Amino acid sequence: MTTSEFDSYRPEESGRAFGRRRDRRRRGGRRGRGGGADGSREMTMVEDPQFSSYYGRQVVKAPPWGHEIGAYLFLGGLAGGSALLAAGAQLTGRTRLRRSARLTAATALAGGTVALIADLGRPERFLYMLRTVKVTSPMSLGTWILSGFGAGAGVAAAAEADRVTGGRLPLGPLRRLLHAAEGPAGLGAAVLGAPLASYTGVLLSNTAIPTWYASRHHLPYVFVGSAGLASGGAAMITSPVREAGPGRVLACLGVVVDVVAMERMKASMHPMELEPLEEGAPGTMVKWAERLAIAGGVGTVLGGRWRPTAVLSGLALVTASALTRFGVLDAGLDSAKDPKHTIEPQKARLAARRAAGITGDSITTVG
Repeated sequence: MTTSEFDSYRPEESGRAFGRRRDRRRRGGRRGRGGGADGSREMTMVEDPQFSSYYGRQVVKAPPWGHEIGAYLFLGGLAGGSALLAAGAQLTGRTRLRRSARLTAATALAGGTVALIADLGRPERFLYMLRTVKVTSPMSLGTWILSGFGAGAGVAAAAEADRVTGGRLPLGPLRRLLHAAEGPAGLGAAVLGAPLASYTGVLLSNTAIPTWYASRHHLPYVFVGSAGLASGGAAMITSPVREAGPGRVLACLGVVVDVVAMERMKASMHPMELEPLEEGAPGTMVKWAERLAIAGGVGTVLGGRWRPTAVLSGLALVTASALTRFGVLDAGLDSAKDPKHTIEPQKARLAARRAAGITGDSITTVG
């Protein structure tokens, strides 16, 4: 028997254990491996696997997004549209509309950022996304759009807050700098307002989730219209009727874009991709969003200059925008749960390509 310097690290063996090991070596490997009664037979370490069919299981995995992301989608659109409205009010001298729109944009942005960070789990994850710029990634560009918009909207809102409080904010020598920068900051936020309102539509459709992917050509327009009617409705609620004219115009334009883009989006989708948008809780939200958008638009046109009607119409429009965002989000998540929403559209596209004579690519095969 050979020894080495490492033998001193081995624990001592009892005589009984050492004797059993020596006896097994003497009896030979074949008898021991064959399963004799000496306890040397190899034993199964895991249970036998139970194989089952993959039919009926999810084909794609849905992202673990909850209502925090729905709130972020809605508040981001409201913030972007309000910043655009505030810039128009700034250029046309509508002081009350400018103030309410700036404060709405900053408040919505703060709420949306909190919702996004709550979904991420840790605040530093948001900062990690700022380490690089990837032009092909909607998430990367959206993070920078949100950050730039937040800087401009925050400065403009801080100036309005200081003005509302009569200059009581503890700004010291920064007060003059703040008020000098509020104009350019507000215009900068307006430039980023439309991308902020629409990039989330690009983000959702840039996935393999069936309903979202099928809506990729129209969903950004739906979100732009939704942002317009939300911000216009909010301006009708928070601004005097005499200054809320641009808000009424933006709300009516938003209703038209939202309804038309939604109908065109539905018409372009396969029935299985469209089903989650028309059935269940998401379908109910989308239907009510359309009804409230039309009702709010009609109320804006007919009675938008009367304060009670303006408030009710604005509430209907803001609610419609929120239901649109939550409905689209939940419809996409539901479409990932049932494999028919993935398989049936794929089979239809494959049949269409074969019918067109396309058989030599990586999708179709000659059969």
